[in-house]
Amino acid sequence: MRYSKSIYLFFLPGLLLFAVFFLLPLAETVFYSFTSWDGYTVNPPFTGLKNYTRLIVNDSIFHQSFWNNAKFMLFTVILQTVLSLILALYLLKNSKASIFFRALFFFPTILSSVAVAFLWSFVYDPSLGLLNQLLKAIHLDFLALNWIGDPKGAIFSLAFVQVWSHIGQMIVLFVAGMQAIPAELYESAALEGGSKWDIFKKITWPLLAPTTTIVVAYTTIQSFKAFDLIFAMTRGGPNYSTEILSTFIYHAAFENYQFGYASAASVLFMILIGVLTFIQFKLLRSNNVTY
Repeated sequence: MRYSKSIYLFFLPGLLLFAVFFLLPLAETVFYSFTSWDGYTVNPPFTGLKNYTRLIVNDSIFHQSFWNNAKFMLFTVILQTVLSLILALYLLKNSKASIFFRALFFFPTILSSVAVAFLWSFVYDPSLGLLNQLLKAIHLDFLALNWIGDPKGAIFSLAFVQVWSHIGQMIVLFVAGMQAIPAELYESAALEGGSKWDIFKKITWPLLAPTTTIVVAYTTIQSFKAFDLIFAMTRGGPNYSTEILSTFIYHAAFENYQFGYASAASVLFMILIGVLTFIQFKLLRSNNVTY
């Protein structure tokens, strides 16, 4: 069947929007990363690789932001993937109770990150916070901490909030993935006397490879985009202990007016996310599953 060439005109609006709102800003960011642009100078001085050299070699705050982001990402990816998978296994059946709890876990997802941040700032408050008050009520006072005020553990407290606010999405994905597995496979395994663990290990887990890849990749990207949550709760403090790459870029650009420097950090940030996502897809992709 032949189509008129005019059909390609239907792609133009989408391509135009993509070029204006993605390709053009991307090109400008890369260009300004080689300058010392301050945000308003028309012809900023060209500095070559100076911004990148300073970031990679000399900027200790950037290095700390990178490692904070790594810790935040690993904690979030591991805990969120494991918990959402376990909960999905228990909420797999379409009973009224399962549907209710799926909706309950999904509810935080529809809240804005800023609302979640203010809610958990109250929960984590060292004096009047719900968490410490609960620990004191059950005589576990020794576990009460300054959850987001202690530089050693603040990043993990924030990572837990990230897990709490997004785990509902991952549960829904895992439930959908498990419900797509043919029931005949489970029936055959049951007839052959397979235990629940054997069935999970040999049927459920391998056939969930595509879903797991999506969950891990999405969780990784979300952990690098947790700017609004972290900025609203700690602004990167105390003592840069919760500073991640996105908050580092914000401070460099909009507080220190080093837009060229922030652009270089943004380019490195984008490359890092691309490389991590690519590696994850390669590592998690199952040879026995067609995507």
